Amino acid sequence: MFAAKPAAKSAKGGARGKVRVKDAAASREPRSRRRRSFLWPVIRFGITLAILGTLGLGTLFGYIWMGLDSQGLLKIPDRDPGIMILANDGSVLAEQGSFNGDEVRIADLPDYVPNAFIAIEDRRFRSHYGVDPIGLLRAMYTNYRSGRVVQGGSTLTQQLAKNLFLSPDRTLQRKLQEVVLALWLEKHYSKDDILQLYLNRVYFGSGATGIEKAAQVYFKKSARDLTLAEAATLAGVVKAPSANNPISDPQAAADRAKLVLQSMADAGFITQDEATAAIDNPAAAKTDSYLSAKNFVIDWIGEQLPEFVKDYQQSLVVETSIDPAIQNSAELAVAKELSEQGAKLKVSQGAMVVMDGSGAVLAMVGGRSYQKSQFNRATKALRQPGSAFKPFVYLAALEHGLTPDTMVVDEPIRVGNWSPENYRKKYLGPVALETALALSLNTISVKLVLQVGPEAVIAVAHRLGITSPLSNDASIALGTSVVTPLEMTSAFVPFSNGGYPVTAYAVTRIKTRDGKVIYERNGSGFPKAITDNDLFGMNRMMRLVVTDGTGTRAAFPGFDIAGKTGTSQDYRDAWFVGFTSELVAGVWVGNDDNSPTNKVTGGLIPAMIWRDVMEPAHRGLTPRPLPGTPQVALSAPATVSDTQYAQGAAEEPAPPPEVNSGGGFFARLFGGLTRSTGQDPGRKRTTAHDRALRDKLDEP
Repeated sequence: MFAAKPAAKSAKGGARGKVRVKDAAASREPRSRRRRSFLWPVIRFGITLAILGTLGLGTLFGYIWMGLDSQGLLKIPDRDPGIMILANDGSVLAEQGSFNGDEVRIADLPDYVPNAFIAIEDRRFRSHYGVDPIGLLRAMYTNYRSGRVVQGGSTLTQQLAKNLFLSPDRTLQRKLQEVVLALWLEKHYSKDDILQLYLNRVYFGSGATGIEKAAQVYFKKSARDLTLAEAATLAGVVKAPSANNPISDPQAAADRAKLVLQSMADAGFITQDEATAAIDNPAAAKTDSYLSAKNFVIDWIGEQLPEFVKDYQQSLVVETSIDPAIQNSAELAVAKELSEQGAKLKVSQGAMVVMDGSGAVLAMVGGRSYQKSQFNRATKALRQPGSAFKPFVYLAALEHGLTPDTMVVDEPIRVGNWSPENYRKKYLGPVALETALALSLNTISVKLVLQVGPEAVIAVAHRLGITSPLSNDASIALGTSVVTPLEMTSAFVPFSNGGYPVTAYAVTRIKTRDGKVIYERNGSGFPKAITDNDLFGMNRMMRLVVTDGTGTRAAFPGFDIAGKTGTSQDYRDAWFVGFTSELVAGVWVGNDDNSPTNKVTGGLIPAMIWRDVMEPAHRGLTPRPLPGTPQVALSAPATVSDTQYAQGAAEEPAPPPEVNSGGGFFARLFGGLTRSTGQDPGRKRTTAHDRALRDKLDEP
């Protein structure tokens, strides 16, 4: 019985032990199941979310892709068409935009040139597929730590996609489009192709797009010849072209280049010693401190291009009439005279136009310094021409039957409340028209306007090329209506070319880069506007201006020269417009604020500039007499005595009130005015008359 109990107990205990084991196993199994039942929904949700996210991203990608494809964006666009402007000898005056030779190949560049851009813009460029998640996270972290945006997450491929295809708008849609386009670029182009496209399309500031143009603008060399320091400087420019510009802010450019060089060393592209050497010897921009006045011409041509070419898809080559030698001479002459005499004579600005007999502009200077002022005074400044306008008055008189020998009384006159005076307030009495024009006598010019009427003078001026409105009153005799230097020069061309008006031009032909002509100047021009007889008379009178009158400083030997000086009220404007049978040129000097000069007349600085340009321009040309054939018997060409010149030369008009044609004054003013012809020899100027006039002027 005692033995049996332990056995039973043992059995009982064993039974209980077995029950505990089963219970433990049973208790463990539900917990595992419970754990699996808890994790599985989470995993399943994650998988579902990943699948849905992938499908969503795929759908979004496809939507954006289709939208870009429908816009025709999934192809590399051509570079914006450029314009090349050529002088008449084929040399390049200016180049804007893209042309042959301004794109570079990665293979032709030193390794450190593309590596400079990779180091500072996208160090993982060679390993990512257009979008760099690591770089993006790094940029986000850096920006978070700094509290501002100091790094961008865009790869070089994304930047290229933006430059090629997209607007600069900062929107989520544009950013997504940028990512899609970056992936498309990576699929279709090699890394070197993408890098090459980037370097040729990125903007570097100062009007330079592409590394080749940037190297030329900043360092006057090809990108193939850039030094390490120069390459680092250009790589530093692209992030902020205005802030890191080596021309406008050399220190900022140097600081940015230092960062680029250190990044290159950290990335293993160069050694630390190479980086240090380049940092110690920063690149300096090689820029011109002087902007040529040819830019006035370039701007003028650019303004006219829309008239010739409405729309163009290819780069253009614009051929012009500009003569580089004459252009350079004009620029130097204007700068020289204003520099040497401007301060003393209180004149700060000047303009000049040189043309040939067809109206082709060979040179144009629109101001003293294009760098300080881009306003083109040759084409846009409306100024009073003063006595330079008188040839139109005298031509109207010749067309009404007068001749260079016609005698007119130089005397005080009055038109209403206006009393125009001669320059020195001296009066010569009876003088021939040619003497009156040579000495620029104001009273005679007013008398002529009163005789023929201001309408006749206006008609002559407009017929010859003046396009500005002109005042319809007697003050037109003294050039009180405003005109531009280009107008005045154009209007004098008929005196040089045989009487034919012209339209000033510089563009002769426009071609596409592949040689297709899309514009070429042609046409027969305007009909003859001056008869041979009147042309002969006018050139005879204006020749005397240069040989014996107010324009003697313009003379140079070997050529038949004529022209007219002009000075406006209070010496505010001074002009000389002169010509030979080959060339015509007009010069104006004055001040932009219309303030008076220190008694500068057209026979001073303007005539001297004119001679300094025109004399070398005529070297190698065959001298020819000025055009015109006399049909009315005239006396021998006159000369002006020293006394006549000293007492009679006049440039400055007195301020005119409102005046009219003054018909009521005609009998009193013109009682002694007679046409000189072969039938009235008594009114011809004679040697005896000249001697008597000289004797009279020599009296105290």
